[in-house]
Amino acid sequence: MLTKLILIRHGETSWNSQRRYCGSTDVALSENGKRQVRRLAIRLKSEKIDKIYSSDRKRAIQTAKIIFKNSQIEKLPDLQEIHFGCFEGLTHNQILEKHPDLYKKWLKDPYRTAIPCGEKLPDFKKRITRIFKKIISLNSGKTIAVACHGGSISIFITGILKNRNFWKYIPGPASITIVEHKKGKNGKNYFHLRWRKKR
Repeated sequence: MLTKLILIRHGETSWNSQRRYCGSTDVALSENGKRQVRRLAIRLKSEKIDKIYSSDRKRAIQTAKIIFKNSQIEKLPDLQEIHFGCFEGLTHNQILEKHPDLYKKWLKDPYRTAIPCGEKLPDFKKRITRIFKKIISLNSGKTIAVACHGGSISIFITGILKNRNFWKYIPGPASITIVEHKKGKNGKNYFHLRWRKKR
């Protein structure tokens, strides 16, 4: 039985456009982000969706509501973006000024470099993998839309692909990534990934 996940990264926020790290901070969509999502809604109009989930952050909830209008949306806190700790709210340049060595190490190997007061990437991976497994188990054979975050999508995809290239698979704002899941007769999980560029 095939289960289809449509993973939707939220539209752009003002922090995204400023290259400001936005993890657990509850930032809303910008006007440009709302426009991006409205365009994405047109692309998804023909999709028959059985269940809609969203992170509990404003930018993800707004994205889901714009696309699916009056549909019921279940909010799951475990879909949140990684918490960036002392990087949270700072721009790329500000982090380079305040934490140059730590930042370079983290960009090079985020799995082995912990951000002070932040969520470790292996812990983030466990959280996201656990919630997606739950979503799949509750919706076998259905088509599910999940509005969440770039990091949340990337860490799930790299887990499927069994690699650690976290940065490569972060999708653009208001984009979709489709994952198809099927359980084999031997009980093994099989995933098929379909990647789509934004807009």
